[in-house]
Amino acid sequence: MTVEAHKESHGFQTEAKQLLHLMIHSLYSNKEIFLRELVSNASDAADKLRFEALSKPELLADDPDLRIRIEFDKDEGTLSITDNGIGMSREEVVENLGTIARSGTAAFMQQLTGDQKKDAHLIGQFGVGFYSAFIVADKVEVFTRRAGLGAEQGVHWECHGEAEYTVETVEWPNRGTRVVLHLKDDAKEFADGWRLRSIIKKYSDHIAIPVEMPKESTGEGDDKAEQTPEFEAVNAAQALWTRPRSEIKSEEYKEFYKHVTHDFDDPLTWSHNRVEGKLDYTSLLYIPGRAPFDLYQREAARGLKLYVQRTFIMDDAEQFLPLYLRFVKGVLDSNDLPLNVSREILQKDRNTEAIKSALTKRVLDMLDKLAKKDVDQYQKFWDLFGNVMKEGPAEDYANRDKIAKLLRFSTTHTDEPVQNQSLEDYVGRMKDGQKYIYYVCADNFATAKSSPYLEVFRKKGIEVLLLTDHVDEWFVGHMHEFDGKPFQDVAKGALDLGDAETEEDKAEREKLEKEAGALVERVKAVLEGRVEEVRATTRLVDSPACLVVSEQDMGPQMRRILEQAGQKLPEAKPIFELNPNHPLVQRLDREQDEDRFADLTNILMDQASLAAGNQLSDPADYVRRLNALLLELNR
Repeated sequence: MTVEAHKESHGFQTEAKQLLHLMIHSLYSNKEIFLRELVSNASDAADKLRFEALSKPELLADDPDLRIRIEFDKDEGTLSITDNGIGMSREEVVENLGTIARSGTAAFMQQLTGDQKKDAHLIGQFGVGFYSAFIVADKVEVFTRRAGLGAEQGVHWECHGEAEYTVETVEWPNRGTRVVLHLKDDAKEFADGWRLRSIIKKYSDHIAIPVEMPKESTGEGDDKAEQTPEFEAVNAAQALWTRPRSEIKSEEYKEFYKHVTHDFDDPLTWSHNRVEGKLDYTSLLYIPGRAPFDLYQREAARGLKLYVQRTFIMDDAEQFLPLYLRFVKGVLDSNDLPLNVSREILQKDRNTEAIKSALTKRVLDMLDKLAKKDVDQYQKFWDLFGNVMKEGPAEDYANRDKIAKLLRFSTTHTDEPVQNQSLEDYVGRMKDGQKYIYYVCADNFATAKSSPYLEVFRKKGIEVLLLTDHVDEWFVGHMHEFDGKPFQDVAKGALDLGDAETEEDKAEREKLEKEAGALVERVKAVLEGRVEEVRATTRLVDSPACLVVSEQDMGPQMRRILEQAGQKLPEAKPIFELNPNHPLVQRLDREQDEDRFADLTNILMDQASLAAGNQLSDPADYVRRLNALLLELNR
């Protein structure tokens, strides 16, 4: 059967044109990275063919030895990268090479900062590494045929940079893909054998299949036109994770990470382990040095690159790590799983659960080691992934204590909005007789730091955690305690200072409550329907009043999150606490005009609500009352 050759021209979408312009003119500061990206793509194509050949061995039958070949022609100024991997059909060529937006171009463009160095890492992350070819080439051609299709179903894709591209059905004798780069004048350095070999050794030595180049000719007078090139491997051609750790240099680990993830930054740390016994597997796990753009999309692709007996099975095998460790990248190679393993089988397999448990502990131990060995690197990790780690105590009860030791917080002990204090640090600084780990939730560091709920704690020198991430209230709701010390929200329930409250404190509190009894009743009458309770308090020092959440109610931060998610919540009225020692409250107590008393009370109530970070239900009413008061003072 023959397929009629037909050639079509296509125009790139606007966003794709912007991306190509960026790639061509401004993005890369290190041009040679293009070769790593193209070799990495060729390696992925070989992995995919191996996987498909598990169920269709005929796909490999005529050419079983997988390889990547790199050739160049100095006279023509061309460079080609050829693989005998899975290849592409015409439809796949259009989908993979013609529609860049499928890789998230819109999101890619939104992420760009204009800083060449910062933007470079996004290329691989968004799956557009192929287009790095245009940094060194003004024309790129792709010849490809998908494994299993006939020679007459080959495809030729051609593009001149930012212009349109063409797709044509052609005869192509071999399965796999050949990418031909027509080098720019300022990139002819890449049509050089020594230069190419050095780049391959630097970036692709760990590729598990041979990366071959023609042997360098040493004879004189050879007839180049009649000579068939003899190829030789220029990389180690051994999967890096199969080699002993003692033989692998740090730079090799870093380059392998970049190959696996298509990231452009070094990882923060890694752990390479071989396990033998009841289970037999090798893992190489990395902590990235940069957060992915979809970190907070819990449904996004995640997981490890899975191999079974050195055979690639799947990308993004999410079954081997819990969701809160979704940022971890790397490779798992198991001898205890069947070659035809699927995602469904993994979900039910006992060995999968055992490996997941072991790898989870491995990652937590790796992070603990990093925290102790390199505080600055661990702080970088926390700034990137701390919010995700806080999901851990709710998802992984078995490792809750390990996770808790890795968490970092801002506290009243710190002056800058940086989360760098551990729970162990906090417990070590607790006052004699202090029973609780105190915390306050707020929308940001400044609001938390100036919260009126902290006043009595500052007076007594008691440290308080400043929780400003959306996940925090949910986290403490599942963490409950650390090192035997329960967590206590300073804005919830009655003030409990434990043994830090002296007998003098208790006597003063009882005296204030008794003396303020009549005032409390008057205020309660004014605020009826708006509050659950009114009471005198000693938790305030500089503020006249505050709003407290009932012990059984949800905190305002969590309520806002759930309401934004569209959930209907039962109405919860706050507790209004007055500071009888404050001049404004004492002035309120002396007020005889009941209308003015009501205005002053409502103003204090609204101010307390604002100080708690809430929005007023009727801002215009608050402004009216306040303006009336200001006018009265002006008379």
